[in-house]
Amino acid sequence: MTEQRTAIVTGAGTGIGKSVATALLKEGWNTVFCGRRKSVLDAAVAEAGPTEAKALAVACDISKAGEVDDLFETVAEAFGRVDLLFNNAGMGYKSTPIDEIPVEVWNDIVGVNLTGSFLCARAAFGAMRKQRPMGGRIINNGSVSAYAPRPGSVPYTATKHAITGLTKTLALDGRPYDIACGQIDIGNALTDMAQPMTVGVPQANGSISAEAVMDVQRVADAVVHMASLPLDANVLFMTVMATKMPFVGRG
Repeated sequence: MTEQRTAIVTGAGTGIGKSVATALLKEGWNTVFCGRRKSVLDAAVAEAGPTEAKALAVACDISKAGEVDDLFETVAEAFGRVDLLFNNAGMGYKSTPIDEIPVEVWNDIVGVNLTGSFLCARAAFGAMRKQRPMGGRIINNGSVSAYAPRPGSVPYTATKHAITGLTKTLALDGRPYDIACGQIDIGNALTDMAQPMTVGVPQANGSISAEAVMDVQRVADAVVHMASLPLDANVLFMTVMATKMPFVGRG
């Protein structure tokens, strides 16, 4: 393990992003905690505790191209290179029929989940292509929604399907530059956002039921594994899910 590997994790203030950023930091990656709220990022870094690797909290709205450019300039100045981007930041909306979803909600979700992922991948790809030694890895946070939707989830599901296209194209386009790209599709990791699953969420048959969940640390462990591979190997798609959640089969 080299001491100079640098990772950027978006949406790192809470939930999956926080767990992954903390795990990478403890594995020796210089880790940039990126999110909208600096105070929340600072708290996440503080909670990670003392580590040999360096942590840096950078506030950034990834849906804005200028802020993403500023983020990567800050990282270049602090660490000199980018070895890993975990494209994690995302948002959803309550279960709603498509005709009742405000256009503004659609635009917000596409702006973060898809445009934000594109902007960060674009900046990371450019950095990885130019740096010496060349190369790096991009891991996109998909979702089991990239394969099977929940009821009333048009904006979220559409963006997660699009992330799969982003992943496949980056994996192809990155080959000449030693840039690997993979996707982790996560099902029912227990975070604040997923808390309603333990009480009851809409099911395909119209019922409301509680669902099995898993410790978010399992996701962090999986991303660390994907990130630890040499660049001549790649986990293109990995699904990490609560074993008993209603995903496989018909419920």
